[in-house]
Amino acid sequence: MEGVMAEKGFNVQQFIDDSKSVLINPKAYFTSMPKTGGFAEPIVKAVIYGAIAGVLGMIWSIIGLSGVGRGIFGGMLGGGMGVMVLVGALIGSIIGLFIGAVIILVLSAICGGSTDFEANTRVSASLMVLYPISSLFGFAGGIHFLLGALISLLITLYGLYLLYNALVYALGGKEGTAKIIAIIIAVIPVLMLLSTLVCSRRMM
Repeated sequence: MEGVMAEKGFNVQQFIDDSKSVLINPKAYFTSMPKTGGFAEPIVKAVIYGAIAGVLGMIWSIIGLSGVGRGIFGGMLGGGMGVMVLVGALIGSIIGLFIGAVIILVLSAICGGSTDFEANTRVSASLMVLYPISSLFGFAGGIHFLLGALISLLITLYGLYLLYNALVYALGGKEGTAKIIAIIIAVIPVLMLLSTLVCSRRMM
């Protein structure tokens, strides 16, 4: 009985290995990714990613290297704001997990891939590996808005590359359609950044 319980328990080392694999070799990871096994594992993964992101966001907030906790009252309110960043990240990770699953399910359906909600939820949880990475570079926005925007854009574009691999290799979507979807979505943040650069230059 203990052996069975251990097998069903959350494997921390597997979580670390999976996180590395998603980032370094997404094609191999999503090709072999388990698509069943319940919702407990993806929820735990999302919460862990959210907790890491929240802690990093709290640190940047406290030391004044983010939009939160800066200004005259940054010193007094930075700690309290930082705690709210952590709480918000934890709540947001769970909500984002399922909202992301629905969005991915729709995209997968467009690509002719799997519409199984659990499989799409597991993909959503795996893609959330970028949540703490985005938070890790959260200090960039505190240094300069455009630096933060550029780093955010690069992370977003890499996230779309991961999404493309997930749609094709985990959910069985059509490669051509998935590629078109990724490109179309990628145009949006690029145009937003270009618009921001143009506006800032005019203001200067």
